[in-house]
Amino acid sequence: MEDSGKALVVFQSKKIRRAWFKGVWYYSLVDIIQALTDSVNPTDYLKKLRKRDYELGNYLGTNCPHVEMLTETGKKRNILAGNTKDVFRLIQSIPSKNAEPFKRWLAEVGKERIEEIENPELAQDRMKEIYSAKGYPKDWIDKRLRGIAIRQNLTDEWRERGIREEMDFAILTAEISKATFSMTPSEYKKYKDLPIKSKANLRDHMDDLELIFTMLGERMTTELSQKEKPETFDKNKDIAKRGGKVAGNARIVAEKELGRPVTSRKNYLSITKSKKKLPYKDK
Repeated sequence: MEDSGKALVVFQSKKIRRAWFKGVWYYSLVDIIQALTDSVNPTDYLKKLRKRDYELGNYLGTNCPHVEMLTETGKKRNILAGNTKDVFRLIQSIPSKNAEPFKRWLAEVGKERIEEIENPELAQDRMKEIYSAKGYPKDWIDKRLRGIAIRQNLTDEWRERGIREEMDFAILTAEISKATFSMTPSEYKKYKDLPIKSKANLRDHMDDLELIFTMLGERMTTELSQKEKPETFDKNKDIAKRGGKVAGNARIVAEKELGRPVTSRKNYLSITKSKKKLPYKDK
């Protein structure tokens, strides 16, 4: 639905403004109303909706900021906006037949989430289905899911060591990546020509070897952390560098043997757009 390089997304032929704010996309709530209702005055519709639904009004007032966006005349105005979670909350309260398909979809997603909590294997099965539907081969999917498990073990270990802030997780991850590939995740995205300001997951654009060395760096970091039990952020940072260095040294040896870089500029987006074969099968 969205093009991460633009300030507009098109939904059911309706344009929805958005802006990059505090690290995520925020969408104009008035534009959402206009897209999902037949109202000739979506601003007034939103005001009445907030008055009629006290909980919604309180939610939007507490969670949704006014973000600067362009009007149709090209002027900048502060617009009430929400992130993806906020948009879903708004959709739930819209009494319009146009919103019904989304409400049913949200209900189905909620049902699946409860099932996955009760039976975690279902989440893995559904993830396999999603990747398979996107065109990824089975051997790549197996590595990707294994990498997710290793990543989860690492973040659990970091939490055990007192790491709580999202920025701290990002810093430690960047240290591992820098030591493994000589690139931070942001630099790696740029290397692969992926949109920096997007939710595109870098690992979904890695080939087999890139995934394998990513796993090695993160698993070594977990092992070192469990062994040394660091008590400060700086010590966690040092361990992240060392864990990544193990993978980095192994990558250098592999590249000498292969006669080519392990890192690849190929990404899933460029492959699918050019209708070429996906690069994720074992050579």
